[in-house]
Amino acid sequence: MERQDVMTLTELTQHSLPQVLWAVVESQRSLTIQLSSGIEIIIQPKPVLKALPELEGYVPHGWKEAIYDDAV
Repeated sequence: MERQDVMTLTELTQHSLPQVLWAVVESQRSLTIQLSSGIEIIIQPKPVLKALPELEGYVPHGWKEAIYDDAV
């Protein structure tokens, strides 16, 4: 389950924008801001993806034609 914090708009105005954004990044948690109208805004950090491994091997010449020639 995703971890998240909840804050009202009034609570949010007590902090600077950079302070809020860095807190989200450092905690790696979503921040839900609840507006007085009941609408919610979610700020979440983008996950850091690991690089894909490089595999040994090769792709034979003409592989595409061999696959798609029979499809027509």
